Amino acid sequence: MKNNSLKNQSRRQFIQHSAAASGAFVLGMYLPLSSEAATAGNDQPALANAWVRITPSNQITLICARSEMGQDVYTSMPALLAEELNLPLSMIQVEIAGVAPVYINAMLGGQITGGSTSVREAFDKLRTAGAATRSVLIQAAAQRWNVAAADCKAMNGKVSHSSGKSATYGELAADAAKLPLPEKPALKSPANFMVIGKETMRRLDTPAKVAGKAVYGIDVKIPGMAIASLAQCPVIGGTPTSYDASAALKVSGVIKVVQISDGVAVLAKDFYAARKGRDALKITWNEGPNANLNNAVVRKSLEDGLSKKGAVIKTVGDANTAVPNGKTISAQYFLPYLAHSTMEPVNCSADVSNGKCRIIGPIQFQQGGEAVAATAAGVTPEDVTIQTTFLGGGFGRKLELDFIRQAAEISKAAGMPVKMLWTKEDDITHDFYRPMSIHRVDGVLGPNGQLASMKAKMVSQSVTARAFPGFVKDGFDPFMVEGSNNITYDIPNLEITNVITDTGLRVGYWRSVSNALNAFAIESFVDEAASAAGKDPVAFRLASLGKHPRAKHVLETAVKKSGYTSGSKRFGVAQMECYDTYSACILELDTSAPETKVKKITFVSDCGIAVHPDQARAQLMGGVIYGLSAALGNAITIENGRVQQNNFNNYPSLRQNQVPVIEVHLIPSQEKPGGLGEVGVPLVAPALANAIAAATGKRLRELPVKA
Repeated sequence: MKNNSLKNQSRRQFIQHSAAASGAFVLGMYLPLSSEAATAGNDQPALANAWVRITPSNQITLICARSEMGQDVYTSMPALLAEELNLPLSMIQVEIAGVAPVYINAMLGGQITGGSTSVREAFDKLRTAGAATRSVLIQAAAQRWNVAAADCKAMNGKVSHSSGKSATYGELAADAAKLPLPEKPALKSPANFMVIGKETMRRLDTPAKVAGKAVYGIDVKIPGMAIASLAQCPVIGGTPTSYDASAALKVSGVIKVVQISDGVAVLAKDFYAARKGRDALKITWNEGPNANLNNAVVRKSLEDGLSKKGAVIKTVGDANTAVPNGKTISAQYFLPYLAHSTMEPVNCSADVSNGKCRIIGPIQFQQGGEAVAATAAGVTPEDVTIQTTFLGGGFGRKLELDFIRQAAEISKAAGMPVKMLWTKEDDITHDFYRPMSIHRVDGVLGPNGQLASMKAKMVSQSVTARAFPGFVKDGFDPFMVEGSNNITYDIPNLEITNVITDTGLRVGYWRSVSNALNAFAIESFVDEAASAAGKDPVAFRLASLGKHPRAKHVLETAVKKSGYTSGSKRFGVAQMECYDTYSACILELDTSAPETKVKKITFVSDCGIAVHPDQARAQLMGGVIYGLSAALGNAITIENGRVQQNNFNNYPSLRQNQVPVIEVHLIPSQEKPGGLGEVGVPLVAPALANAIAAATGKRLRELPVKA
């Protein structure tokens, strides 16, 4: 994989042809190369636009605008292009995009990888780019041979004519580049797909990863680079007031010590010397406003929020109306702070010199990285180059920009290129945590034994109010409503309310965002309602899914695939729509075990067209494991402003021998693709709680199961 900022091409040219800011598809975006560029070297691109480059030697490259963190964009995105170019996937190379307006994610409003949007947002856009390119290649061949374009066929990197004439895409590229791209080229019907949805597809990035050639942020090397280890205040938000570096400078290999806005960095020839030097620092900290923060204070503020009105984000009927002969039920649920805990800790390389700033690292938000690096380095955004590496896990953590700013500040202060490496302890104790939340749910069962009314109130801190405050209006955070405003049950009278409460600790988008918070409360409550009605939890759900046939079908399929039996004391059920994907999860406990032990999880999803089925199942399985790790043993607790967890010993991820049997099934579908990267996470916790209730009669309303 190559890195290329694309800044050798005019920004004006990108902007001229980009409609991304308005959310429109990017069409007609041919970027003419200068005559010098077109003829320089032996294999310069003869046809180039924001997404596709074709050289005379028939090298075909997709410019990938989304970060690869294991979720498969370096294969699924090329597959979209290969499909419409009539190419085998193996003919597509991938290049990482730099920062440009054309690469803005129209679903999120920035050049962002997140929200399970990569394939959803690109499905039509990249296929259109491929179809338009195929069209001009065919036109170029027809003009060259003086034949009708309808008599030419593009396949496997060649355009051929019934007369026997043929030319590679590369041989036609220069002529094709002179033709206008059609704005609405005909796209293939799914029935004619040759690449998309095929089980034989293999990941393009696997060989590089297996051979150790894939470059992660932690692998970056810049000539003359020092390794930096950053000491940060044990209380998030604290800053250094003074420091003594004399002992640190005596450590062999230490080069220098510099102070930045929120820490003191030790630069050395290698990480071990940098870390040893950091440990020798003597720092006086201003611990800031969070010095006395603790879990009890935070939880009390959330509990107080339950009495506040909040923002009503969804209503159906009148949830306050009396239900004749109704049976009232209510419950309160609690979820803790969680860390992202990526396998690769936070890191970033920076080189601030000669009025320029170069940033290389595992980045989910390139546009924001460019802006924060420019400010930290004291240069203009045009003088910043962002190069994105593979991410050793993201889960939302690398949407944040703190590590980019820190690396740029260190490089500027030190006057040399640096690679800043956090330890795992730094990573867990200085995260942007999934918010703590409290949920109050009240319902009334009607005479038919189904929910006639339900009111759900979520109280939590708003990530968006911190990260993108302009998107929060009148107490409405569009990311807090995930998993609640898209409820699939037919409840005649419904009211969903959110209350934003700032708890002081910084919070961030965590894999599946609020879907995981709301799903735990709503799916646990639905199970409690089924119990109160004396009904089987599956039958109870199916009776309210008449308006959502896809949701009903995945649940019915999960029942068949899991071996679920009504009245069993070992199964837990949960279902929801998440990122345009409908899923059901049935969790089976090992009831013979002396403690909570999950025997098997059956997960069924209707994600529309699965571009890469094998990887779709892998993403869902990974999400299930991530969600189960959190539900069984993860919680971030705060005392005296300090995070108490700091590594896998007290913030564990499931080990291989702890992972239950997981079966993932995809429903064949011709619907447009839904999200997948986060979808496996939210349903595991409520399914687990519901299984425990079935097995023991005890209702679990707080997570984790065991801290």
